[in-house]
Amino acid sequence: MDPTDDQVACFEAGIKFGSLYHQFAGTPVSPESADSLARAIEEAIENQPHCEEVQVSIREEALRAAIDAGDADYVEFTGEFADVDVVVEYEGVTVETAMRMDGDYPLMAIEDVRE
Repeated sequence: MDPTDDQVACFEAGIKFGSLYHQFAGTPVSPESADSLARAIEEAIENQPHCEEVQVSIREEALRAAIDAGDADYVEFTGEFADVDVVVEYEGVTVETAMRMDGDYPLMAIEDVRE
């Protein structure tokens, strides 16, 4: 049985988040470099097939708190420091996804699937 277009579109969205998270996790980030990291993430992930839009918002309050709690002027990027929206289009199906903090966990979820 072949996957439906909806299933493929959702799979593609998952690939985008896996790539995003594992490619950029560990990148040094500070308040001064946060915007450039966000743009780099957006541009890198938008290069992937079927990706229509990526929006990354750095959670600056969380970033500053982590830096204040440590000894360096930066921290390693993890999902706790960003809210992310990704839109994928495949064969007429649009999938809207998001990564938001759910307690202490960066939860990646499908928010809408439509034709």
